Amino acid sequence: MDVNKVIIVGRLTRDPEIRTTPQGVSVTNFGVATNFVYKNQEGQKTEQVEFHNVVAWRKLAEIVGQYMKKGRRVMVEGRLQTRNWEANDGTKRQRTEIVADNVIFLDGRSGEEGGAAPSQNDEPPMPEEQDSSPAVSRPATKKPSDDEISVEDIPF
Repeated sequence: MDVNKVIIVGRLTRDPEIRTTPQGVSVTNFGVATNFVYKNQEGQKTEQVEFHNVVAWRKLAEIVGQYMKKGRRVMVEGRLQTRNWEANDGTKRQRTEIVADNVIFLDGRSGEEGGAAPSQNDEPPMPEEQDSSPAVSRPATKKPSDDEISVEDIPF
């Protein structure tokens, strides 16, 4: 069995570019920068930055194109793919990119980690998957108050 799986967590290096193929399929290209910090032989902190080209297709392309902006933190899951072509000047070109299967937005709506309370200037809420299963009624659980727990109740 072969595996071609990539997971990266980084920041967008540019705003996503969304296009539509002649067949009507949405495609979005964007860049993600990741970094690796280590101490070199002299004991100084060194940062190595890698730049990744990412492509998303169909509905994922539309969502990324609509909600993501340069600088936002993102996790991308996908596979590596290398494309070969001949440029207008006759030179052979090659590009390795990540074809995204899943993109997770790590920043809150205001671009800060952990999110923030929405304001009128913020983006519209991100779409959430609808659960097609019927709603199940669960009994409400009573949250214990501070006076209901005593030291004697703790088993250790």
